[in-house]
Amino acid sequence: MEHPSVIQPGEHAVFKPDKMGKATLFESPRILVGLNCFEPGQEHALHAHSGLDKVYQVLSGAGEFLLEGRALAMQPGAMLVAPEGVPHGIRNSGRERLVVLAILAPGPK
Repeated sequence: MEHPSVIQPGEHAVFKPDKMGKATLFESPRILVGLNCFEPGQEHALHAHSGLDKVYQVLSGAGEFLLEGRALAMQPGAMLVAPEGVPHGIRNSGRERLVVLAILAPGPK
């Protein structure tokens, strides 16, 4: 993909039957912009990052943001910021596919 350009994230969604699908929309040493794509029942287990912050923006579908000790409802338009060191994850508890924009800064090394 050539940048700068207009991106329609949904056109790049990748789904896998056995695990979360991922697609990178843009990457540099300063930022990574990608998609996390979930079939119903799939999840990205609780994890934390050292040295970077992450922003999730729900594009389509519904499910739960997982935080240490909490599960928060997510629907299109919802956003979650997971600062460095905060355990977070996602679960598609709905009946439809879930597509989440993920922005990581700085970009992972």
